[in-house]
Parts: sequence; structure tokens; C-alpha cells
Amino acid sequence: MPIPADLTELRGETVPASWDDRDVMLYALGIGMGEDPAGAEELSFVNEGWYTRREPTVKVVPTFASVATWNARPPSIDINRVMVVDAQRDITFHKPLPVTAKVSAHSRWLGAWDKGDKGAILVRETEVRDAEGDPLYTLQGTTFARGDGNFGGPTTGQPETPAVPDRAPDRIVEIATRPGQALLYRLSGDRNPLHSDPEFAARAGFPAPILHGMCTYGITCRALLQTFADWDPAAIRRHACRFSSPVYPGETIAVALWQEGRAVHFEARIEARDVTCVKNGLTELR
Repeated sequence: MPIPADLTELRGETVPASWDDRDVMLYALGIGMGEDPAGAEELSFVNEGWYTRREPTVKVVPTFASVATWNARPPSIDINRVMVVDAQRDITFHKPLPVTAKVSAHSRWLGAWDKGDKGAILVRETEVRDAEGDPLYTLQGTTFARGDGNFGGPTTGQPETPAVPDRAPDRIVEIATRPGQALLYRLSGDRNPLHSDPEFAARAGFPAPILHGMCTYGITCRALLQTFADWDPAAIRRHACRFSSPVYPGETIAVALWQEGRAVHFEARIEARDVTCVKNGLTELR
């Protein structure tokens, strides 16, 4: 069954969601924070810090928003789930994320684009409001359905972020991933066997389970926090990027960053394989 022509008219229900400091810390550990137990800056994202009387007791990585409302999705459509991968994520933060929260989330389809034999691009949007009804963040997620092209939809015009500047980066941050990192990250919500089951990964065309795109997304946010945001989550107003190649757990991700005023462009590479895994990265600072 092809992707429906009335895709944007399919509206999901508003659903409740909640989280607490355990969820926040589990996510931070999933993107690799806390590897140095004596490193105070990363420790502040994975430890309550009750003895320091710090407020808030735990810092929240902004990209926790990518998993915080995992249950909020637009109506399901008939696509080949084995061939689906994350393609892009773009989150705008209207407020800093609290350590604990009860929220409501509403998702809808923004559109679908036909890439022919390569597949289809599906874009959804989730609006999240806090308990008072105020906007907390807006998430735009893009899925690459590699088995669902040639459905007759538009071929151009999908949302994109700008390319990085044509000059040497201002900073490069190397962040190593662990061989078992996907197994920990998946506990934050994404149980897709593509990231944990070698047999399933082979069926999807990969030699081994790949790291979640959302984990790589969080790692690029780590790079921003430790460079141009001074470890302050509230400094980040928007974080967006496009995934261009898979990352395998255990690889080192080199994040290159270019600052232009309150905007920081970035891309990420796996130098050992000479591939760029993240393109069109853009962070807007407050």
C-alpha cells in the first residue's frame, strides 16, 4: 500500500507523558556522559548532586527531548519498518527542560517526499506543552523509509537546514562511543532491533547493529555543550541536523563546529572510515 495522499490530514491524539531525574540521567549515560567519574561538568548530568545543594539537582541534556515524549506519534501508516532509519531531527526549545515534568504532546504529519528507488522522506511534528499549557518544545522528525519510494509524491521541498560554512572549523571535538552503547541507549525508549539484533541488522542491509541516530544526535549536543554553551543547557534554543551515514558502536565521532554569531554550524565524521555521519548541523544559542 503506498503512502496515502492525504497524509497531512491524519492527526494523532494528544497524549500525556512524564519523566523524572532517573530518565534524565539514563539518557545522559546513553549518549556517553559520565565516563570520567571525576569530571564535574559531565557528572552534573548523571548525578543528583544533593550534597552540593545545586539547583537544579541534575542538568538536563536538551536533546533528551528526542526521547522524552516517545509515545507521541502521528497515526501509523503502512510502510516497510525493516527499511526505516532516522534521517533528520530539529528541535526548538521554548523553555529549558525541567528535571521532572508532566506534559502533553500532539503529533501530526507535515508531509512526504518521493525519492524514487531510494525511498521516501516522511516528516512529522510534535508539539509539547507543560502542565500549565505553555509550549515547552517543538520537535520535527524526519524518517527515511528506504523501501517506500515511487509513491507519486513531491520530489523536492522537504525541510532542510543550511550547509556548514566553507572554511576551516573553529573547533573539533572527538567523542568515543562504547561497543555496547546502543544497548544502553535503547533503554530510553527506542527498542528497534536494528540497534541490538545482528540478524535484524543484516536483513536491513547492515553488517552489524548500528548506533541510534538519536544517540548520535545527542552526542553532537554534548559537543555543543562543552564548547560554545559553557555546559549550560539553557543556552541552546534549537538543535538540528541530518544523518548521512550510520555510526557503529565503538567508533569515535569527530564533531567539527563553526560559530557565526549566535549560530553554531556543525558536522560529524568517522575518520577511521572516512565517512561523514552528520551533515547540515545547526545549533541556535540564546
